[in-house]
Amino acid sequence: MDTIKLFGMPAHRGRWLLIPLGIVVLLCLGTVYSWSIFRKPLEKLLNIGATESLLPFTVLLVVFALLMPIAGFLIDRFGSRVVTAVGGVVMGVGYILTSFATNEPMLVFAYGLVAGAGIGIAYGVPLAVSAKWFPDKKGIAVGLTVIGFGLSPLITAPLAKNLIDAYGVRQTFTILGIVFSVIVVAIATQLKMPPSEWQPPAGNVGSARVTSVRAITEKIWQTQSFYGLWTCYTIGTFVGLSAIGISSPVAQEMIELDSTTAAMTVSLFAIFNGLGRPLFGWVTDRFNPKIAAIASYVLILIASILMLNARTGATLTYIAAFALFWLSLGGWLAIAPTATLTLFRAENYAKNYGIIFTAYGVGAFFGTIVAGRIRDIFGSYTYAFYPMAGLAIAGTIVAVFFLKRLPAVSEILEEPVARS
Repeated sequence: MDTIKLFGMPAHRGRWLLIPLGIVVLLCLGTVYSWSIFRKPLEKLLNIGATESLLPFTVLLVVFALLMPIAGFLIDRFGSRVVTAVGGVVMGVGYILTSFATNEPMLVFAYGLVAGAGIGIAYGVPLAVSAKWFPDKKGIAVGLTVIGFGLSPLITAPLAKNLIDAYGVRQTFTILGIVFSVIVVAIATQLKMPPSEWQPPAGNVGSARVTSVRAITEKIWQTQSFYGLWTCYTIGTFVGLSAIGISSPVAQEMIELDSTTAAMTVSLFAIFNGLGRPLFGWVTDRFNPKIAAIASYVLILIASILMLNARTGATLTYIAAFALFWLSLGGWLAIAPTATLTLFRAENYAKNYGIIFTAYGVGAFFGTIVAGRIRDIFGSYTYAFYPMAGLAIAGTIVAVFFLKRLPAVSEILEEPVARS
């Protein structure tokens, strides 16, 4: 019998309420994916170009990735509630400071450094909470939780567009900063980790024992799996975040859609980004990270080819291509954490995924810079899809030869599950 209670219910039932709470937290943090909606107003307001308007987004993603490993240690020391609340407040302060930016350096500091730090601190907590409470359904639980980050533009892109139209871009940052801080801090009070070695009742697991696939060494950087996963994750985020950062400008410049329609397409793409997380989480659980990675790269290659042949007015081609880009990026935000849980010790998940997540920062930094620089040099975003296609091919090769195959059930030990 499960004697631990969550929300007044036995923990194995109450734990399911932690997923929607985590989704809401990540939905607030995921407003970063709506950055393309802010770019044009900021370019006009501050008189900056495409590369400059991408820089705050790039810096935020890098800071976000760099803070993830540190946040993993903070969770162990201060607890999930404190870390989530602090992250939410710091992010909100960053948004409010952004509203006062009058030049590029101030924008980079406020949005890129401060808001990015807040997101980096809070992001991993809902995932770690889900991973701990769902040892029997880790892929689905993490995939469902992280869906909030991907679906965020579905809500925040049109919200930001309407607020910008009504109040201006500066006031919009202030409003979002205050609202998001209040929501994240409120939910933080309900997030907590299970007791050590907690497991759901036997009926929920499906057997008396849970099979665990683990690396022999505690030091993940000493394994082939680490380098294969890290490289594949870098490539996936390089392409995905490049595409996300240029979604609205590509719609307006290449396809010649108006700004309102472009914002609507970003909301549509957010659905695919969200769906990619549980979908690829399931694929990674059901098959292995190698198969999931190759599937993602195939989608990226198809999308790149579509955009290389897109012309003015090719709205359906644009929608199909960017839906695949966003779907594949969403997939990587599930493949990487699920693979980290599967390949390495689950009890070290927060720390291990923090290390793996540095790949996200590297991919974000180079991906967004390359996309903006190509636009400024060649005068069109079309040329940005050549490196995307090339990286999809390279990623497939890396996945095939360097992403370590998961051991079969017969090759691993089965450990008795400690019952609570």
